[in-house]
Amino acid sequence: MAPVLAFDIETIPDVAGLRALRGADPAATDAEVYAAEIAERASRNKSDFMPLHLQRVLVVSCVFRGAQGLQVRSFVDDEAGGRSLEREVIQAFFDRIERHRPQLVSWNGGGFDLPVLQQRGLRHGVVAGKYWDMGDDDREHRYNNYVSRYHLRHIDLMDLLAMYQSRANAPLDAMAKLCGFPGKLGMDGSQVYGAYLEGRTDEIRRYCETDAMNTYLLWCRFEKMRGRLDEAGYAFEIAAAREAVATVDEPHWREYLAAWPAEESIATPAAPAAAGDASASAPAGDAPSTEVPSNVASIETTVYIESSSIRT
Repeated sequence: MAPVLAFDIETIPDVAGLRALRGADPAATDAEVYAAEIAERASRNKSDFMPLHLQRVLVVSCVFRGAQGLQVRSFVDDEAGGRSLEREVIQAFFDRIERHRPQLVSWNGGGFDLPVLQQRGLRHGVVAGKYWDMGDDDREHRYNNYVSRYHLRHIDLMDLLAMYQSRANAPLDAMAKLCGFPGKLGMDGSQVYGAYLEGRTDEIRRYCETDAMNTYLLWCRFEKMRGRLDEAGYAFEIAAAREAVATVDEPHWREYLAAWPAEESIATPAAPAAAGDASASAPAGDAPSTEVPSNVASIETTVYIESSSIRT
């Protein structure tokens, strides 16, 4: 099975960018620059939600499902030395795509997360060769790449399930809960900037991780819906995700697990082959595929970005 990377980002207003675009007085504080922008937007009957190119990436959380199991890793800008490390955070995300060439999965990633990562990555000089390959380097990408709307190397589940009609979009929280998953815990996107100003970056990281996990679980449900996971395969993936969450002694994962109703039909079975997987019908005696999922799942410790370790 191909590796899967479900992801989510959290952003805050780019006040430094606002300073540059507004020609702000250098003596003005960040709060004053931001307040002036909000007041101007209100005078034009616009919301206080910044345009995407002024969304500074604070956290990228990834749930990565590969042959070795399940990982959750977050890349967090902890502003080491008082300097934003947004570039390194974004580069870390695209480096994972470069290294693993995964199936990308998001919820509204086509409408928000990826445009933000692309525009902010352009601003910072990020390199993302494989992500942008549309067939020039790899012919396979001509017919299935990350950036063409109707190609499936990146699947925006919200957009796809709504048949690309914005009026049919469903919230991640609602769909996760309707499918029996925990949904959002702790905060919502409108509270992120306030939490950042109060120094609660780690709380934002935890919120982002649970959203990435909700997205991954909905992806498993979708794979079952389109026949790529049979009942046993789906049960295995959900049990593996639950096991992974249970191994981590962090408050948000304990809360997440407590809010996750048990499904009677789900136990921890031996790793099955996905529906349609060639290994499912391989003759007896054939060597097993190296891509059969491992029953061992783990969640990595959060990695705070340092320029010296970003590519490890």
